[in-house]
Amino acid sequence: MCTAITFKAKHSYFGRNLDLDRSYGEEVCVMPRKYPLTFRTVGEMNEHFAIIGMATVVDGLPLFYDAANEHGLAMAGLNFPGNAYYAPVCKGKDNIAPFEFITWVLSQCKTVNEVRSLLSEMNLADISFSEQLPPSPLHWIIADKNTSIVAEYRKDGLHIHHNTVGVLTNNPPFEYHLKNLENYKNLKIDNSRIKLNEADDYTAYCQGLGAVGLPGDVSSMSRFVRVAFNKENSVKPTDEKSAVGQFFHILSSVEFIKGACKTDAGHWDITGYTSCINQDKGLYYYTTYTNRRITCVDMNKTDLTGDSIKRFPLITEESIEYQSQ
Repeated sequence: MCTAITFKAKHSYFGRNLDLDRSYGEEVCVMPRKYPLTFRTVGEMNEHFAIIGMATVVDGLPLFYDAANEHGLAMAGLNFPGNAYYAPVCKGKDNIAPFEFITWVLSQCKTVNEVRSLLSEMNLADISFSEQLPPSPLHWIIADKNTSIVAEYRKDGLHIHHNTVGVLTNNPPFEYHLKNLENYKNLKIDNSRIKLNEADDYTAYCQGLGAVGLPGDVSSMSRFVRVAFNKENSVKPTDEKSAVGQFFHILSSVEFIKGACKTDAGHWDITGYTSCINQDKGLYYYTTYTNRRITCVDMNKTDLTGDSIKRFPLITEESIEYQSQ
């Protein structure tokens, strides 16, 4: 269960909540331009765009959850069980495994238009990383600094949606989320309302009544509506710290709190981390469930011309600043 958004202020931002019942040892990773890549069916790529993102590193390869390249193209995979479909290997196509997808796209595309062209020649194939790591059922939000799309591979083929709201959660498919959003067009950010009749003497007893009906549960459809409403109506600060802080506030409105959602296996779903990428500057910000202080990794302060991955383990211990007289 996850939520991802785009956000335009003075700079362009992209990020997500990762909602799971466990950690897989994820780290912030910077993949420089000459890190050798070997794809399962399409061969090697020894030079490519530099990438920064959150990943679990297995056998030296970052398996990215979300990432952006040095040109500001960003991408995140979100859970899509029951709808995601990965096809058999297809002759004449670039057969890419799901775990390679983010790396394949970000290593060579600068814009969403370039991604569209790349996907037209690609087959997302049913290829596992290993017996222990089968393909995860996902769909993806992809965004450059100006536009966003959603890519969904389903049994009837590839669906690419122009993402005008800049939001993605989980099931159901994206077009259903957009249709459902129409049910909430009456929501307002103030207390105004339509009078029922001339004698209607309406007095607001509190602030926020214009948004009565905004869903508050943690289901994927409700999170889509709530974060779309908060993002659309958010102020857009012009300084970096305020804009990043606002981004985290938007995503905090759809966080999973430990104790609010139990899985079928009896575990707690929580927002393990929240990320925010400044697509213009290559800055990767994050918080974790147990550390609310924002941490930043600047990809440009690493050697982007090298051939070794730079790994930054997450700072997960809560940081509290004590104040006294």
